[in-house]
Amino acid sequence: MGQEAVTPKQEGMPRGMRIGESVFDIAYLVFDLVAAIIFFANANGRLVFVLYGWLTLCLGGGDAFHLIPRVQMHLFGVREDTQKKLGLGTAITSVTMTVFYVLLYFIWREIFPNIEVSPAIPTLIFITAAVRIVLCLFPQNDWFSGKENIRWSLYRNVPFAITGILVIVLFAISGNTGGYGLWRMCIAIALSFGFYLPVTFLAKRKPAVGALMLPKTVMYMWVIGMGLSLLNVL
Repeated sequence: MGQEAVTPKQEGMPRGMRIGESVFDIAYLVFDLVAAIIFFANANGRLVFVLYGWLTLCLGGGDAFHLIPRVQMHLFGVREDTQKKLGLGTAITSVTMTVFYVLLYFIWREIFPNIEVSPAIPTLIFITAAVRIVLCLFPQNDWFSGKENIRWSLYRNVPFAITGILVIVLFAISGNTGGYGLWRMCIAIALSFGFYLPVTFLAKRKPAVGALMLPKTVMYMWVIGMGLSLLNVL
């Protein structure tokens, strides 16, 4: 889900909502794992699906560090180490989500090798992704405190947004080339950021905003689903 830290203060949500979110989170992680296995098992030497397998593992594996402690919190209550686990998980997810977009660029390049784009686009993707990862490593992010640091949230999310926009540009350029329908990636990525950014800056003051991470996660599942639909096409 790639979400910003959600503190144990949110544990006041109704039990039904906690159970519902936990079921969704577990289903999402299982979906990612099964999809990754399918990609690797059916790659047959096709690099694009090997890349898709790693992208899916990166997505689900990174999110697991945050979602498993969150499910534990929802089902078994807040423990002494809950905030530490959530903070560590969020830090890891922030990095793996960045790697996700770099891998998505390589997937685009592998699917559309004949489409020429300015070398500035991939260069900026790599630079902004690297900047985002480095910024995530700074202690000023206060990952483990559960406190809100709007300034550092802005610092690390500006390059992340640029990375996402550049990947959107690539899929907009390729459009419906090959009849693969991958122009839909533009919609999925744009919506994922539309759901993500309000959570980043508002969730700690208005916990209800955190619910936007559910449709955001669905967008990432859609990205994976588009990859699965290509298995018998490419």
